[in-house]
Amino acid sequence: MDTAQELPEAEHLPFNVFAKACPSRGTLEHVTGRWGGLTLGALHEGSLRFNELRRRVDGVSEKMLSQTLQALERDGLVHREAQPTNPPRVDYELTPLGHEVAERLLGLIHLLEGRMGDVLAAREHYDTTRGAL
Repeated sequence: MDTAQELPEAEHLPFNVFAKACPSRGTLEHVTGRWGGLTLGALHEGSLRFNELRRRVDGVSEKMLSQTLQALERDGLVHREAQPTNPPRVDYELTPLGHEVAERLLGLIHLLEGRMGDVLAAREHYDTTRGAL
């Protein structure tokens, strides 16, 4: 593909996650959804097999983890490698793009973990003042 004329139409569009039809919105949902963010964070630690990943992401069902991994793989954030062994071995790891996204997510995760005292105090204040109304 040497010219812009040969690029698919989507390649010409500026991406704007706030626009309903923008494909970046779906990817943002995959990344920031409960299971997507946790899955990316867990895989940032290194390659994991499905059941290892399921144990690491406490509370996720097999079905939800499978759907999440498929969406993240489709978006180019996760690489799935199936080994031709008996029983089959499947490993999941982040792609370079997945690492970049996970780094940013982990920054947010660490910020929230470090400030949970403030969050819990705000919740208590909100519940107290709203309950009094």
